Amino acid sequence: MKRPTSLRAAWLCALAVVFGVPAPAANLPSDWRREQPFAVATSGLMKISLPVETLDAARPGLEDLRLYDDAGNEVPYVIERLLPRPKVVQRAKSFQVSLGASTTVITIETGLAQPVDGVTLETPASGFIKAVLIEGSSDGRSWQTLARGQPVFRQPSGVGHLHLSFPPAGLRWLRLTVDDQRSLPVPVTGALVFGADAEPVPTEWMLVGIAERDENPGETRLALSLGAANLSVASVQIETGEPLFTRRVTLAVPEVSEDAVREQTVGQGVVYRVAVEGQPASSKLSVPLENLVRSRELLLLIQNDDSPPLPVTAVRVERRPVYLAFLARAPGAYHLLAGNSHCAAPRYDLAALGMNLQSVPVLPFKLPPPSDNPNYHSPEVLPRLDVTGAPLDVSEWQFRKPVIIASTGAQQVELDLDVLAHAGSGLASLRLLHASNQVPYILETTSISRAITPVVTATNDVKNPKLSRWIIKFPRPGLPLTRITCAARTPLFQRQVLLYEELADERGAPYRHALGGNSWSQTPERKSKEFSLMLNDAARGDTLILELDNGDNPPIELDNFRSYYPVTRLLFKSTSADRVSLYYGNPRTSSPRYDLSLVTDQLLSADKKTASLAAEERLKSISWREKGVPAAGGVVFLGILVLVVLVLLVIISRLLPKPELPAK
Repeated sequence: MKRPTSLRAAWLCALAVVFGVPAPAANLPSDWRREQPFAVATSGLMKISLPVETLDAARPGLEDLRLYDDAGNEVPYVIERLLPRPKVVQRAKSFQVSLGASTTVITIETGLAQPVDGVTLETPASGFIKAVLIEGSSDGRSWQTLARGQPVFRQPSGVGHLHLSFPPAGLRWLRLTVDDQRSLPVPVTGALVFGADAEPVPTEWMLVGIAERDENPGETRLALSLGAANLSVASVQIETGEPLFTRRVTLAVPEVSEDAVREQTVGQGVVYRVAVEGQPASSKLSVPLENLVRSRELLLLIQNDDSPPLPVTAVRVERRPVYLAFLARAPGAYHLLAGNSHCAAPRYDLAALGMNLQSVPVLPFKLPPPSDNPNYHSPEVLPRLDVTGAPLDVSEWQFRKPVIIASTGAQQVELDLDVLAHAGSGLASLRLLHASNQVPYILETTSISRAITPVVTATNDVKNPKLSRWIIKFPRPGLPLTRITCAARTPLFQRQVLLYEELADERGAPYRHALGGNSWSQTPERKSKEFSLMLNDAARGDTLILELDNGDNPPIELDNFRSYYPVTRLLFKSTSADRVSLYYGNPRTSSPRYDLSLVTDQLLSADKKTASLAAEERLKSISWREKGVPAAGGVVFLGILVLVVLVLLVIISRLLPKPELPAK
């Protein structure tokens, strides 16, 4: 790295001091919503760290940032995002394994010229946990200890940790000694070595809020409130007092897909706290991400499987700072502007500086929080969005629910069972109306599951006594069910499970509509007695049948039946507390397409109020065709058939010759 010249060194050593918040410049542009005034006490090249409040007020790419001096002159700047270089990962140059009396010794020649700080082992084994001693050598003869008691493990479920980390070492050889004293050795078939970062990139830790916690079957879902959008998140770390655990963790963000908001996976990893006998407990509580999170919300999904939910007490986020560098030609007041959704990115010619920004020191002061630009005249959420859509004739809609809105702004409302049951497949008939005009909305599909407790009746098949049946009754037909769970009182069994519903076709002929099936095995040592069955098709009616084939075994006892459906929300904007109503239940309409999808990122980043739905209002009666009740169609068909037969009999009777009367 070249050292700066004396002139550049003078610039780098220039100190900036905040000497009070200056008054807003009178000629600041009016198209920018937010302003951050600050002052510097000397001229030179300045570099400041942008606080999260600035990133939140700006667009994701920071295209709308502008810097002005107090005279109203635009000041060119450079944005610096420091990201870690991709790690050098390669297969070990040589790899040897030797078995001892109570150890497995793995000798690795790294093949890397740069220092290494990690190695990942490869093994087909499962169901093990081992402690590893890590040593390094430059000549393969003299060894120095790099780390002790590092755990490697893999559970039968597939959750595992085979990566070993240690301080960066410029050593050619590694020796890994795996402790086999308390369990059989496992085969190790290969290894990957990781080069260390030459220059670590700085990070900042921040505590984030847990806005929502949902316990789904086998999964804990935490909605994290980052407090700001557009953060470059390096990793996410949980805090928990649980002494021993291993969990698979997924990170997701809301993302627009096909005019709807869905949860997109952006990171995965394993968190654990384990203890190998004879070694201190070891833990890894963070999951790497290295992603720009555009929304204020980040979803943390913890896979519990059959274990109880992990008690997470706090969550921290590691973020990469973003720097802004500019040349202050004179001491004085400056104004940083943000919040313009339609401006183009600036193109400044700063090649004349010829500076290495990584060597420029960051000024030791923090910008004040953004304040409203006094010249800006529209501070509402999505100011250019027309919330009044096209008029709609709702004479063909069957149901309506008033939407209760507490205050204006961005809104979210969760669809209840009435709407989910009557809105039809794909929720195509949903319409929000203010008076007679539509209100544009975005459909958000979440990973949250809500539980329903159905009414269950145990019965037997008269024709086949070896079959056990449970009739599962739900409050409404056509619910978007995704999973059925139940618990077994019987400690030992193996059964084939079938879930179906009995329907009738257009002629009234009965048939089975299969919804799912699987094998269920239960042993006394298995902690969880719960069985979960995923539905592979949508249920149409309100009654499902769970069937078990007992063979020559006695029947088993089941209880604690539950079913789950995914939470779906509508996101929209309201400019008044006037009545807004949700219409649904029109099988002959298609999904709407609104221009709101073009500004979904802004809607997701806005602080949303929670609206609610009032009682359902029926607008028109439902025909048997709209109900989709084949049995009614079968009755009509049979009635018409009987009528046709009677008419034909009458016609035939008239065409037949009349019998001659006998002569008197």
